[in-house]
Amino acid sequence: MAEIKRVGVIGAGQMGSGIAHVCALAGYEVLLNDIARSRLDESLKVIDHNMSRQVARGIVGEIDKLEAFARITPVEDLAEIGAVDLAIEAVTEDETLKKDIFKALSPHLSPSTVLASNTSSISITRLASATDRPEHFIGLHFMNPVPVMKLVEIIRGIATDAGTYEAVVGFAKSLGKTTANAEDFPAFIVNRILAPMINEAIYTLYEGVGTVEAIDTALRLGANHPMGPLELGDFLGLDTVLAIMNVLHDGLADSKYRPCPLLVKYVEAGWLGRKSGRGFYDYRGEKPVPTR
Repeated sequence: MAEIKRVGVIGAGQMGSGIAHVCALAGYEVLLNDIARSRLDESLKVIDHNMSRQVARGIVGEIDKLEAFARITPVEDLAEIGAVDLAIEAVTEDETLKKDIFKALSPHLSPSTVLASNTSSISITRLASATDRPEHFIGLHFMNPVPVMKLVEIIRGIATDAGTYEAVVGFAKSLGKTTANAEDFPAFIVNRILAPMINEAIYTLYEGVGTVEAIDTALRLGANHPMGPLELGDFLGLDTVLAIMNVLHDGLADSKYRPCPLLVKYVEAGWLGRKSGRGFYDYRGEKPVPTR
């Protein structure tokens, strides 16, 4: 397995931006890819802002920040990602889209390039089957927000070889992350537990057991959670929560994973949480206000 020096990140959204951020700070050359130039420009602004916040808090030195930011190169052509040692896909939680990206990228890769997906729920084995290198394919699931959260889930597909696994674990640890191994089951560990909790909180609201405010207050103070489950759903994106619940429901065929109809309705309305301005809270004013 070749040494990892250059990293490609496909998708310049919230997760991709965070992954590029931590990779650059750890000394890796980063190619950040997205089909939309506007999204790349916005991503660079977000990374610059977040790195500056780390400087202000004394976490990162000013020189280190400038050097790290200079290591990130935005690229619009997916083929350019072929020049990296490790390519990490971090697009929306859509299996067809992810497979299409891997199929388009594969002809441009060197034989030793490792492919990883930041998927939060989809089978690594199935994604790997869309590539020419299932033995060099692995799940590398960062938590959101990436610069803050310490965990990375490592998920091996049925064909992932030992060299790929060892290289990726070493890479994750070089970013200052702690790794947890998860088997290739729907939603892995974190989201197998977290998404149903959020879904159950939505059912609790749907059935009138409590208001948005009461449910979030109860879990913050009653279970010592830093964020209520409905607020957390808004933070993660309700479309992402729904996608995970659908993977769990389809993959495990258990009614306990059925997405709450209210969650489906919010996503259909485009009320996806913080990123769209409305979810279980309305974020368009000075402070968030419950929408129910």
